[in-house]
Amino acid sequence: MRVLVVPVTPFEQNCSLVWDERTNEAAVVDPGGDLDRILAAVDEHHLKLQAILLTHAHLDHASGTAELAERLKLPIYGPHVGDAFWIDALPEQARNYGFPPARTFVPDRWLVDGDTVTVGGETFAVLHCPGHTPGHVVYYHAGERLAIVGDVLFAGSIGRTDFPGGDHAALIRSIREKLFALGDDVRFVPGHGPMSTFGRERRDNPFVADQLFDRAAAKG
Repeated sequence: MRVLVVPVTPFEQNCSLVWDERTNEAAVVDPGGDLDRILAAVDEHHLKLQAILLTHAHLDHASGTAELAERLKLPIYGPHVGDAFWIDALPEQARNYGFPPARTFVPDRWLVDGDTVTVGGETFAVLHCPGHTPGHVVYYHAGERLAIVGDVLFAGSIGRTDFPGGDHAALIRSIREKLFALGDDVRFVPGHGPMSTFGRERRDNPFVADQLFDRAAAKG
């Protein structure tokens, strides 16, 4: 399997192209905008787009979804239904942040924890990881030890929880109980910024590192 990050929108959101190297069948994860840039990368690598996958429905991750799905007749998978209200708010989000007009859509398949999605012959496990948004999901490829985590976790930081539906305690649980449990060697593509590993973040991230919770447990 291959993954290619294509930064899009003024927020430099990490849209990802993932594909089966044997067939070039591909999916695009979080097409937040700049569709011409995304499609140029598709053409450059001779990919056959099969689906759109969404981690969550904030503007910079989802605003290009409806147009891309319509243009290429692609199914939309994800996020969890908990983000339905964010999808409904896409036109307002676009106006508020000065983005090009964005349209609402209904995913062909809402995802839940434990689901799988396939891209060619490659399979991703779905983890429901609320906190940044109620319906945020993460895509995990066990064979490649790779996760696409959206805005749950970043290199050296974590997702914001001050938006409607945000929940800081839920976000911490998602990271420590679901993501870190996958293993220290797992690499991840965050929604913004450079890649990292869960082990590095478990050791050094100032918001979720083990030492923070070890101290809290000792005080308790």
